[in-house]
Amino acid sequence: MITSTVDYVMKWVTREYVHVDRTACPWLIKKFIDPKAEFIFVPVDRIGEVVKKQGAVPFDAPNVKLGHRNGKCSFETIMEEYNLKDPGLQEVAKIVHSADTSDKTVAPEGTGLDAIMTGIRLNAKDDFEAIKKAELVYDALYSYCKLRIVREKYSKELEKMDRKQQIDFLHEKV
Repeated sequence: MITSTVDYVMKWVTREYVHVDRTACPWLIKKFIDPKAEFIFVPVDRIGEVVKKQGAVPFDAPNVKLGHRNGKCSFETIMEEYNLKDPGLQEVAKIVHSADTSDKTVAPEGTGLDAIMTGIRLNAKDDFEAIKKAELVYDALYSYCKLRIVREKYSKELEKMDRKQQIDFLHEKV
């Protein structure tokens, strides 16, 4: 095991004025990839400069590895690049995809997520506050997606339980 006395903080850069993908990706990065990540929001024409000067990882911007490609949104390409296979996270990815792309048929919840992220952006003083406010939404979506998976997996067992038992059981599994 390699240990370091340097506490390195990875920087990530994207376009300013966040919306769906640019609120979902910071949540994904901090929750599953890099809990100490720092984010930088700049005009699109300054992303290359920030990458060079600060060594930041670019995401959700034109012509970057962690951006839209092959019909996938940036959230999905980050999951793919970092080999994130969690079933609940895969379901969140469908919702983010539906909200962030023109393919609205992937998940009906995407329409609601798009509306919520629009409201968050309009009610936040800056991009940092917007991603902070969005964390609760993505935490809730992730729990919701895990709950759907658990309900499907244990449907027969749940049918035999009363409401309180169901709630306790689901709470434990999610």
